[in-house]
Amino acid sequence: MQNILINDIKHTLGGLSAEERSKFQDSTVLITGCAGFLGYYMMQFFAAEADELGIKKIIGLDNFMLGMPGWINALSENPKVDIRKFDIIKDKIEDIEGADQADFIIHMASIASPMFYRKYPIETLDANIWGLRSLLDFYAPRGVKGFLFFSSSELYGDPDPAQVPTSEDYNGNVCATGPRACYDESKRFGETMCMLFAQKYNMPIGVARPFNNYGPGMRVGDKRVPADFAIAVLEGRDIEILSNGTPTRTFCYIADSVCGYFKILLHGKYDYFNIGIEKPEITIAQLAEIYVKHGRDIFGYTGKVKYATSEDKEYLTNNPLRRCPNIDKARRILGYNPTVFVDEGVGRFLMYLKESNEREYKW
Repeated sequence: MQNILINDIKHTLGGLSAEERSKFQDSTVLITGCAGFLGYYMMQFFAAEADELGIKKIIGLDNFMLGMPGWINALSENPKVDIRKFDIIKDKIEDIEGADQADFIIHMASIASPMFYRKYPIETLDANIWGLRSLLDFYAPRGVKGFLFFSSSELYGDPDPAQVPTSEDYNGNVCATGPRACYDESKRFGETMCMLFAQKYNMPIGVARPFNNYGPGMRVGDKRVPADFAIAVLEGRDIEILSNGTPTRTFCYIADSVCGYFKILLHGKYDYFNIGIEKPEITIAQLAEIYVKHGRDIFGYTGKVKYATSEDKEYLTNNPLRRCPNIDKARRILGYNPTVFVDEGVGRFLMYLKESNEREYKW
């Protein structure tokens, strides 16, 4: 395992209290969408810390729709890890050995990159609605300790400037018929299902609203901005910005964000939380310059930033001008406290890609 990933996993573990860690004792964790970006990091975390946390088994499910990464086979050699090909849309969870014994369920089997969910819009919708519904139906009578649904900050749409930083009580500004609707609206409906099942069955459902994660596990072919800039550095190409560079975002490093997700999972009752980092809110152009700086230091990168127009006419349709979370609720209730700012995080991400032979996630 690479040094950066080892240190990141320890960072995530260190953000959990002793009481939170103890809740994993003698448990089985089931993760849908285990082959994705967040799935990679979570699977690596649980495999590395299973003995420390007292975890009995980690079940990872994925349909490998976007490909099967090479790390799957290596991780499957761990006796506590069971990774299965599974289509959350049409396969039955009861057919997975050990699924009925799962104590913690993490449902993130959904495409999250706009370039890919626009290519597979119905599959994206189905995973967030019918896949979620099948899991809720199966686990509602089973008395699970925690159920985590991955929603998205995209359910806020393009927020009114007065609502940035955006808190959980903002209802959003979302287009129901735009090119991003398959993702945005299915996440919104998924949240409604979670609320209703929590009310009817007293399920301990937590809902996470992620804000712009990046770091180890993100494929360089992911087609989101942090990946696009990373692959340009790896290939020695100029970084292309497919806008005027002025939209702003905050970027939350994976070691921080996953700690927040686990805190929601372990909370033990229904609630929903923004998970991200509130500063610095930077332009896409500023992010590109951070990649240039660290690319030069780590790889001897000599490229520059340039501007271009996407051949995809809907590339920027419904793209929010600002995305920045208010995380006061997660801080107050969960003790969530992200500490890795984007300048450090980009350096760690690029160093990780160098340690992992740079092409591991271009599948």
